[in-house]
Amino acid sequence: MDLLRASTAGQLLRWITRSRVLPYPEELPGFQCPRCYADTTAPTALFTHEADGEPNSKPEPGPDDPGEAANEDASTSDTASLEDPLSTTLSRVPSMMDVEKVRTQTELARLYTAATQTEALQAAPSRPIAPTKTADGTILVDWYTTHDPDNPQNWSSGRKLFVVFQIYFYTLVVYMGSSIYTPSTPQIQARFNVSPTAASLGLALYVLGYGIGPLLFSPLSEIPSIGRNPPYILTFAIFILFTIGAATVNTFGGLLVLRFLQGFFGSPCLATGGASIGDIYSLLKLPYGLTTWAAFATLGPALGPVISGFSVPVKGWRWSMWETVWMSAPILILMFFFLPETFPDTILLQRARRLRRLTNNPKLMSQSEIAQKQLTVATVTIEALYRPFQIVVLDPAILFANVYTSLIYGIYYSFFEVFPIVYIDTYGFNLGQMGLVFLSIAVALALAVPSYFLYLHKVFEPEIRLHGLMTPERRLIPALFACFLPPIGLFLFGWTSRESIHWIVSVIGILIYTIGIFMVIQCIFIYIPMTYPQYAASLFASNDFMRSALACGAILFARPLFVNLGVGKGVSLLAGLTVGCIGGMFALYYFGARLRARSRFTAK
Repeated sequence: MDLLRASTAGQLLRWITRSRVLPYPEELPGFQCPRCYADTTAPTALFTHEADGEPNSKPEPGPDDPGEAANEDASTSDTASLEDPLSTTLSRVPSMMDVEKVRTQTELARLYTAATQTEALQAAPSRPIAPTKTADGTILVDWYTTHDPDNPQNWSSGRKLFVVFQIYFYTLVVYMGSSIYTPSTPQIQARFNVSPTAASLGLALYVLGYGIGPLLFSPLSEIPSIGRNPPYILTFAIFILFTIGAATVNTFGGLLVLRFLQGFFGSPCLATGGASIGDIYSLLKLPYGLTTWAAFATLGPALGPVISGFSVPVKGWRWSMWETVWMSAPILILMFFFLPETFPDTILLQRARRLRRLTNNPKLMSQSEIAQKQLTVATVTIEALYRPFQIVVLDPAILFANVYTSLIYGIYYSFFEVFPIVYIDTYGFNLGQMGLVFLSIAVALALAVPSYFLYLHKVFEPEIRLHGLMTPERRLIPALFACFLPPIGLFLFGWTSRESIHWIVSVIGILIYTIGIFMVIQCIFIYIPMTYPQYAASLFASNDFMRSALACGAILFARPLFVNLGVGKGVSLLAGLTVGCIGGMFALYYFGARLRARSRFTAK
C-alpha cells in the first residue's frame, strides 16, 4: 500500500478523495506528532523526539531498545553528522543529492567516507533524528528516524529492485524506439518517394529529440514541488500518443515531426533515470545501478532491428511503430500504479505540508521549500541552458570527455547505416538476419557488465573503504586499457567486411568495439561527478545533448561516407579519430589534477 500511495495513481486517488483514501501516518487519527515538531518554543538543543526521554538527558540504553534511548545533542544531529562523516552519529545515508551540494574535494572525500558507514547505520537499531532549527525559528522537517521507511535509501532490496527495473525497462523501450524504425527505411523510401538519406531522418531526428529533451526535463525534475514522477508519466503518455500518430501518418513531413517529438517526450528516462537511481542507492552501490541502467540504454538500440527486422517486410513499415506502442503501454501502466516518488526533496516537502496541517505551525518547512522559494526563471534557465555549455567551452577536461563520448556514440549509431551495406549488400542477409547481427552488442554487454562489476567490487569499493576517495583520476584507470578496444574493433570490422572473409569476423569487431566504449563511458561518468559535483546534473545534460547531436549527424553522413570511400576506408577514418582519443585519455589521467587546479568549476 505504501508503494501504491506514493505512485502517480495513488497521489491522484488521494487528490480526488481529499486524502481519505491511502492516508499517510500523519493523517491518521492516532498519529503522535514527535515533540520536536510540535514544540515551537524550545531551543534547538531541546528538539528531541518523544522516545528520547527528557531533554538533554542521556539515559543508559535499555536492553530492549538500545538505539532509541540515547538522546542526541543538536551538535551531533543529522546535519552535523553529514558535515563530519567520521562522526559515529551518522543518521542518514549520503546520496547523490548530497554530492551535488558539496563545493570542495575535502567535503566530497568526507561524504564518501561517510558512505562507508552506511552498512553499519542500516544494521544498527533505529534512532530518532533531531531536526535543525534555523535562526529565524524555522524547523527543518527531516526524516523521523535513521530507518525512516519513507527515505528511499532505507527501502528493502526487493523494493529498490522493483523500482529501478521499471526505470530500466522504460529506458530500454525508449531507446528501442529509435532503431526499431531502421528496417522500415526501404519501404518509407518507396512509399514517400524520398532518398535513403531523407528516409534516415526518421532515426536521426528521434535521436536529436532525446538529446534536447534533457535540457528541459532534467531541471524540471529537480524542482521539489514537481519531483521525478510527473515528468515520467505525463511525457511517456505523450510519447505513446505520438507513436500512434507516427503509425498512422500519411505524409513524410508529418512522420519526421512525429519522430522528433517521440524522442523529445521519451527523453525523461535519459534526463532523470540516473537521478532516480541515485535517490535509491548509496554512493558506494550507486555505480552498480547506473552501470545496469547504461547497459539497458546500450542494449535498446541493438534490439530494435531484431524485433522489427522480420515483421516489417511482412506487415509493412507502420508495424514497427505499433510494436513500440505495444511495448510501451504495459510499462506506462506499471509505472502509473507502482512507481513511487523517489526524490527526497519532494518527499520531505510533502511531509512538511502534512505536519503544518496537523500542528497549524507555519514554521515547519523542508529545506527544499526554502531553496525553491529562491528559484527564479532566470536561475533555472542559466543552470539548464547556459552553465553546461559554459563549462564545456571553458574547461578542457569536460570538453575532451564530451567530444570523446560523442564520437564513440556517433560511431555506434553509424552502424545502422553501414550494417545494410555490409550484411545485406555484401553477405546477402535479409532484413531479419541483419537485425540478428545487432545481438553481438548484447553479447558484448554480457561480458562488459560483469567485468566492470568485478572492478567495482574488487577495486572501487575497497579503495574507498581503506583509503578514502583518493584522486578522481584513479577512476579512469580501467578506461586507460579499454580505450584501445574501440579502434581495434573498428579496424577489424572495417577491413574484414568482404565476401572472402566469414561474416563472424566482422561481428567480433563490433563486439570488441562495444566492450571498449561501454567501459570508457562508465569510467568517465564516475569521474565527472567526482570532479564537478555541484555541476554534475548540468554536465550530464550537456553530454547527452552533444552525444545525441553528433549521433544525429552520424546517421546522416554515414551512408554517403561509406558509399563514397568504401566500408574499409570509411570505418578507418572513424577509427583513426578514436586512436587520437587514446592520447587524450592518458593526458586526462596524468594531467587531470593540474587541469582541476586551474579550472574555476571543479571542486578544489
